[in-house]
Amino acid sequence: MRGQLSAEMLILVVVIFAIVAVAAVQLVGTAKETSGNIQNQTEKLNIMTAEAIKSREGGACITSDDCEDGLGCEDNRCA
Repeated sequence: MRGQLSAEMLILVVVIFAIVAVAAVQLVGTAKETSGNIQNQTEKLNIMTAEAIKSREGGACITSDDCEDGLGCEDNRCA
């Protein structure tokens, strides 16, 4: 009878699997939430950086988006 599992042992194994499954679901949820927060912060930083590096009048540019508000890009210079 050494190879047989008792009912108590089977119940214990099922409970342990259930606990592991609940923990895994919680970890996945937390990871998704954290990923979303990181993405939002990255987007905010990109916007702030883009605004901070805009060229002033006479500065180098490729498109009008590279110049400060109200300026356009003419011959690769903000004017």
